[in-house]
Amino acid sequence: MRSLTEQDIRNSFVNCSKGEAKRLAIPRDLGERAWEDLDFLGWRDPGAPDRSYLVVERADRLVGVAMRFPSSQRGFLHRSMCSLCLTTHPGSGVSLMTARKAGAAGREGNSVGVYICTDLACSLYVRGKKVPEAGGRFQESLTAEEQIARMMANLSAFLDKLGT
Repeated sequence: MRSLTEQDIRNSFVNCSKGEAKRLAIPRDLGERAWEDLDFLGWRDPGAPDRSYLVVERADRLVGVAMRFPSSQRGFLHRSMCSLCLTTHPGSGVSLMTARKAGAAGREGNSVGVYICTDLACSLYVRGKKVPEAGGRFQESLTAEEQIARMMANLSAFLDKLGT
């Protein structure tokens, strides 16, 4: 992924108003991110623990999505799998994140959900740059490039459901 500026990020959101996009918390470490290891930028809002954001390059444009997830914690023995990168995590390592649809459907309250790594570090898990806490990734016969392509196809399917 190419490096992004704060303005790039704010202008990319498709499922919130310009005012909401202007007020959301942007990561302060944009200059230090390892952009070459990212397929999308994802972060949680430190001021609103139930909110997270995702920005991805799609069809030569940036698409930003505001998402919410429940704050309820699952027990450590419960395991879940991320729908994007297929990494399993114990407890609350995977959350059902919901996003309002883009346009009129979103303004009417329609939303779409996806189970995703709560820390939004899917790109790093697929590349082996981050190891899930007491979780794991299944041994696969796919190459890293094929796993990345699958993850991006799964993300694309989610974005299609949002109407982006």
